[in-house]
Amino acid sequence: MSGDAGLFQGGFWIIFVVIFVVVAIFGWRANKKRQEALRAWAAGRGWTYTATLPALVHRWQSPPFRQGSSRRASEVLTGVFQGEQALSFNYTYTTGSGKSRSTHPFHVVSLHLPAELPWVQLTPEGAGAAIAKFFGGQDIEFESAAFNDAWRVKAASSRFAYDFIHPRMMERLLQGDAVGRAITVEGQDIYLWANGRQRIEYVDSYLNLLYGIVQLVPRHLWLNVGHDPLAE
Repeated sequence: MSGDAGLFQGGFWIIFVVIFVVVAIFGWRANKKRQEALRAWAAGRGWTYTATLPALVHRWQSPPFRQGSSRRASEVLTGVFQGEQALSFNYTYTTGSGKSRSTHPFHVVSLHLPAELPWVQLTPEGAGAAIAKFFGGQDIEFESAAFNDAWRVKAASSRFAYDFIHPRMMERLLQGDAVGRAITVEGQDIYLWANGRQRIEYVDSYLNLLYGIVQLVPRHLWLNVGHDPLAE
């Protein structure tokens, strides 16, 4: 019986190793195909593809950055969109350890601004935000109930937030391609992040959303930071 048990265990481990190798091969091939598709996409529009770019991990302070460990920016696509530098990449970090270790992937898309604006963060309103409010984590409220129901807004100053999110901006942010996204203005960038790995079919729609928001920034806010959009 012990000999049969030994043969069974040996056979089990052989099968396990074979399955592991097959899965690894399929994963390698799928990843290679994905990298080729990203390179082709970038080349087709005059952009640059970079497998990893460690500096991006430290570029911003707001979520999803500065969280967890083993932070990594990969599959980086860099180019010009509507005259400004743009980025799209896969960002990941991990939480926990051992069997509880989890990897959190995000698709980040950013557009460079002509000048540095005060910090503003817009995240989807939801159950988590309601809990945060209950414990004192208040956001900035606006006159539009529909906007308040859709968005949670935090900013360096409430005055700037009210000037930045004017009626036309609210209207844009209530459109279908905007609701449910997470958008941050930080330093001289505006960026959007979505849960899940980078999907190149969304890059243009995300950039169009960010560009539309930038176009609606009032001129006096730009003048306050030394930029005149009418002088371009």
